[in-house]
Amino acid sequence: MSAFKNILNSRAFIWGLLALPSIPMVLALVNGAVSDDGRPATEFLLHPTGEFAARFMIISMIISPFRLMFPKNAFWYWMLRRRRYFGVAAFLYAALHTVLYIVDMGSLQAIFGEFWALGIWTGWLAFFVFVPMAATSNDASVRRLGRYWKPLQRFGYLAAVMTLLHWMFVHNEFGPALVHFVPLALLEAYRVYRFYNPAPEPTAA
Repeated sequence: MSAFKNILNSRAFIWGLLALPSIPMVLALVNGAVSDDGRPATEFLLHPTGEFAARFMIISMIISPFRLMFPKNAFWYWMLRRRRYFGVAAFLYAALHTVLYIVDMGSLQAIFGEFWALGIWTGWLAFFVFVPMAATSNDASVRRLGRYWKPLQRFGYLAAVMTLLHWMFVHNEFGPALVHFVPLALLEAYRVYRFYNPAPEPTAA
């Protein structure tokens, strides 16, 4: 049992778990795969890389509300201790998403030509917000930044809103984006409610 716990608590396990969705993506890129409708991998992988970036970001953000909801639950305690991994994974998938977009567009002229579309600039803003957050998601940065570290990480809420708008308007698909983000919004609303209405302390017997 202790060996199993050691595996679960190892960095290799969590990084392996987070990397799993990228394996077929990398293979598709290496093999020059083409979709059934003739699109190259640089194009048809745009959506899944963006989705996993959003999913891992959402997971990293829902951990605190669930931990607040179930303070004695061992699973959410385990997740809380590994929250930064999910945030960094979200950035890495977002970075892959961005690289694929640049390659698929083919030129700076094409990129700048659609930059001010709502579904595009919101995606760029979300990515640029991700950069300093991912760069400081380590113990050394926590120590160096001190009390400024948490305010910096709170920019994740801006990244979440921009990601939602990007997802909804880049292809005018509202349903899938809302399915992912509405639960996050409800959990964050619960977190705010508990902040202003803390649970009463248990009375001594």
